Amino acid sequence: MEKTDVVVVGSGPTGLLLAAELALAGVDVVVLDKLPERRVQAKALNLQPRTAEVLDLRGLLDDAHQRAIATVTEGHFARLPVPLRYDGWSARRPYQVGIPQARVEELLEERLLSHGMRVRYGHELVGLVQDGTGVTATVRVPNGDERTLRAAYLAACDGGRSTVRKLLGVPFPGTDARAFGIVADVVLGRTSAAVPTRWTSTAKLFAHTAPAGQVTALIPLDEPGHYQLFTIGPDIRPESREAPVSKAELETALRKSYGEEAEITEVRQATRFTDASRQVERYRVGRVLLAGDAAHIHLLAGAQGMNLGIQDAMNLGWKLAAEVLGRAPEGLLDSYHAERHPVAAEVLENTRAQGLFMFAKEDPGVDALRGLFTKLLALPQVNRYLAGRISGLGIRYPMDGADTGSSHELLGARMPDIQLADDVWAGELLHTGRGVLLTVDSAFVDAARPWSDRVEAVLLPEIPLTGEGADALLIRPDGYVCWTAPAKSDLETALTTWFGTPT
Repeated sequence: MEKTDVVVVGSGPTGLLLAAELALAGVDVVVLDKLPERRVQAKALNLQPRTAEVLDLRGLLDDAHQRAIATVTEGHFARLPVPLRYDGWSARRPYQVGIPQARVEELLEERLLSHGMRVRYGHELVGLVQDGTGVTATVRVPNGDERTLRAAYLAACDGGRSTVRKLLGVPFPGTDARAFGIVADVVLGRTSAAVPTRWTSTAKLFAHTAPAGQVTALIPLDEPGHYQLFTIGPDIRPESREAPVSKAELETALRKSYGEEAEITEVRQATRFTDASRQVERYRVGRVLLAGDAAHIHLLAGAQGMNLGIQDAMNLGWKLAAEVLGRAPEGLLDSYHAERHPVAAEVLENTRAQGLFMFAKEDPGVDALRGLFTKLLALPQVNRYLAGRISGLGIRYPMDGADTGSSHELLGARMPDIQLADDVWAGELLHTGRGVLLTVDSAFVDAARPWSDRVEAVLLPEIPLTGEGADALLIRPDGYVCWTAPAKSDLETALTTWFGTPT
């Protein structure tokens, strides 16, 4: 029986980032994927501003930019005509990065390889048993044989039809599909004036002549004539979810929205999806953790899916690593569910609301609601709230369990990537995956010294924040502020609460 610290099932963005985070902390990881090789279909196409920051915390964003196809300066809510703005969040890069999911997976897999680990393709999980000390996984390997893996923990990152979730018998409550869609990589021959040629605003990619109750969009990729075609509505119901997508089916949707002269010359990949909305009740089941689509699925609205999974992995990675390495304080691993479950629940809520606007056929009541909501979106407070939720910039975790003694506006929120002394950016200090203490008082540096193996203390002449200042900020490895200074004794309590007892 092969032994490892953690088995990660699934090598999408969630599984790859989680595995890379564990490897960065020195945890031994085995990544399994039942597919024989990586898929190349675009699927998701963007990194929301907060997800871009998350990759930047590990020095990956520059690489992502080199593989990107667009910079998207605004978001949307249900295609309403008022864009969501990213200003006012102290973001160093207030935009989405347009990049196909396959390229995100490539750069994350390269990071995993740099730690000496690789994905085991063609390895399918077929059995799972857990006990008080670990998890035993039965795996079918490419030649058809079955082997066993023993690990302290297993992470389910294997998508909306998660095998792990089914083996555990975990309920997946929510709402059934009402709208059915297709996402496809296509090459267009003839086009029309309605076909977009550039991608700077997601809302402007949607066809305004689509039939009532149907949403269709064309997103330019990085080759002439190469697009992602996205279409969904209650009337696109296939005989089954597995029914193959025909070129004729795609061309019908294209011409209804972009004119009869539009023509598809090649279909490279096509996948069906729905607006089903579900979430597991618990993200931790004994020694199994669920993340990404294995934990939650929702309508593809506002480009939130891949981003939600990546941020799950960032939240879970350092906590699971601390647990495996024996230095996690009590309750740290359970805080993964406490923090991430409400975030996903809000995403399910906003995508259901967007679906109501997008799929409603001609209805005076819905038209009135759409008009009212458009006016509300023009209000700065409403626009900021929704932009913060959909982009991830507005997430603020409750910091229960830490004797913070402070109600600073950054407590529980993301640390803005501000420029510090000597042209160093705050985010660069987190590349190692350790916590960071920023302070202007050497007494705090001294107090943090016993935790120097897991927290880097940085003495600064000032912490250049807008708004309320601070003498010290304690930042978790995932970039969220978990303590702000009142007194040295409170810092020691916070360090113990989040990073464990010093060695």
